[in-house]
Amino acid sequence: MTKPFSLQPIMNLAQHQNDTATRRLGQLNRQQQGAQKNLDTLLEYRKDYQTRLQEAAQNGMNQADLRNFQQFINKLDEAISQQLKQVEQTKAATQAGRSEFDATRRKLESFDTLRQRHVEELRKVAERSEQKTLDEHTGRMAAYRMSNTEDQGK
Repeated sequence: MTKPFSLQPIMNLAQHQNDTATRRLGQLNRQQQGAQKNLDTLLEYRKDYQTRLQEAAQNGMNQADLRNFQQFINKLDEAISQQLKQVEQTKAATQAGRSEFDATRRKLESFDTLRQRHVEELRKVAERSEQKTLDEHTGRMAAYRMSNTEDQGK
């Protein structure tokens, strides 16, 4: 009968923690990509609106329309500023998630190394036991043959 790996319950917990950290990191990556996509959309929209303002100004526009354009661009700038903060927050959260994932992966790898050593030790014990049994059997056979040879010589 083989001796079970005594740290298996802890290794199972480490595996669960690693799985959870993996899922969390995926979620954080998606959030960061979404925040960056939103920022890119706002920046593109601002660029387009700025181009429209310049074209309208070149063609002549009244003060009220100019003021509306500028107010809208200011609101876009505020939204861009807020979205930049959101992008930075998601980057920081993603980095923290990466660190957590790395830590759980290292822990799991450590337990796996211990489990591999355990399995190797069991294999060596089994080999020694098998060799011992084979040696005893060979010894008994040799003693039996010698005993029969002596008996026949008498």
